[in-house]
Amino acid sequence: MLTMDNIVREGHPSLREVANEVALPANPEEKALLQDMLEFLKNSQDEKICATYNLRPGVGLAAPQLGINKRMIAVHFEDGNGKQYSYGLFNPKIVSHSVEKAYLAVGEGCLSVDRSVEGYVPRYARITLKATDINGDDVKLRLKDYAAIVFQHELDHLNGIMFYDHINKENPYAIPENAKPVE
Repeated sequence: MLTMDNIVREGHPSLREVANEVALPANPEEKALLQDMLEFLKNSQDEKICATYNLRPGVGLAAPQLGINKRMIAVHFEDGNGKQYSYGLFNPKIVSHSVEKAYLAVGEGCLSVDRSVEGYVPRYARITLKATDINGDDVKLRLKDYAAIVFQHELDHLNGIMFYDHINKENPYAIPENAKPVE
């Protein structure tokens, strides 16, 4: 079982590297790792398990956050409309995106960042993503608002980008141009 001890923190080199594509079909170890990443997210959202193992709640996790330089992400969350997203994905990539931007009104956080970082993080309001799921099936997801933001945060990890790299350094709460807040 993965715990917070497995998650690398700010300053670890894997968080600033571009991750390598996973050769498909994924091998059993890669599939098991992706399953463990998904399980961590589910556990982190369970109050009892969270308290028992001292986990921080998370909605997404990328392999570089475990010090593993592979293009693998897991997400597990429910959007504001009650739609459940629970995916383990290999080689995810954005194939199209909106011109319109969006940002989380409360800002973003990260399991690899043990401090509060103030400011708005501009993201695309809508994206279309293609990937291969844990079963080896091709998936195409059309995502918007909160879901789009969560996936983009994880994809950034695959490219060595931290969420705070997007925050306006001069004015962290400057409303990004052509952007809407997402509650």
